[in-house]
Amino acid sequence: MGAALDAAITERRNSARKHRRHVFRGLSILRSWIDSLAALRNARQAAVLVTVARVAGSTPREAGAKMVFGPDGKAHGTIGGGQLEKRAEAEAARLIAEGSATPVFIDIPLGPEIAQCCGGHVTLLLEPFPAPRAALLLFGAGHVGRELVEVLGGLPVPVRWIDPRAEEFPQSLPANTEKSLTDAPLAEIAAAPPGSLVAIMTHSHDLDLELVEAALKREDMPYVGLIGSRTKRARFEARLKARGIDEVALERLVCPIGAGHKTGKHPREIAISIAAELLERGLTVAANAG
Repeated sequence: MGAALDAAITERRNSARKHRRHVFRGLSILRSWIDSLAALRNARQAAVLVTVARVAGSTPREAGAKMVFGPDGKAHGTIGGGQLEKRAEAEAARLIAEGSATPVFIDIPLGPEIAQCCGGHVTLLLEPFPAPRAALLLFGAGHVGRELVEVLGGLPVPVRWIDPRAEEFPQSLPANTEKSLTDAPLAEIAAAPPGSLVAIMTHSHDLDLELVEAALKREDMPYVGLIGSRTKRARFEARLKARGIDEVALERLVCPIGAGHKTGKHPREIAISIAAELLERGLTVAANAG
């Protein structure tokens, strides 16, 4: 009796260990694709999440298996390898190239025609996450920044509003505006989609200079606007040249920002002038290209 009880206890413990290993493995896989997708989204890159939606017969992976493709075609995770994944990769590349946001199902028989002879049938769900469109990066949530967000609020233009000070943002934002409360604003420049326009009006001249330098080093940012006087521009130009920024890049620096339309000093007047300048520089065209 005692030996039988000991054997039963041992079997239960072994079963529990196997269950825990299975659960931990499942959690590890879950974290893997979630982390990969999150990393691509945080880097503001396109991605496609591929899920084995349905299976019939013999298949390399079970329903629910997932993997992620990024814009470089690199795969994160697996749905079974072979031609099945090749088909998924090709379809993911098409969705990313087209900038599609529409999920699609594809049915794939695992037979001789794709040189994968499991004999079963797989239905894949591909969910694309397009790269963000070119946008206005607005640095600074001061008086002019708040007015500019309101002026642009009715336009089909993504506005990414960046400031480290939570108390400076209003409680509600226009539908086209995304708040970024961050202590690493330079990372916003690095992650911005090509063609984005930049307007800089922070609370710090030193931060303004760092942001201007980072934006001018990107050749795919056609407009870099800086609030300030002509004296500020001259001082910034001298410091930027000392840091290796050439004349061609400096031609993209607009300072004073909105000067061609400015008629007064009220924050709303300045914001309207800046908005007019941004529209002249192709803000809505860039945001809606493609």
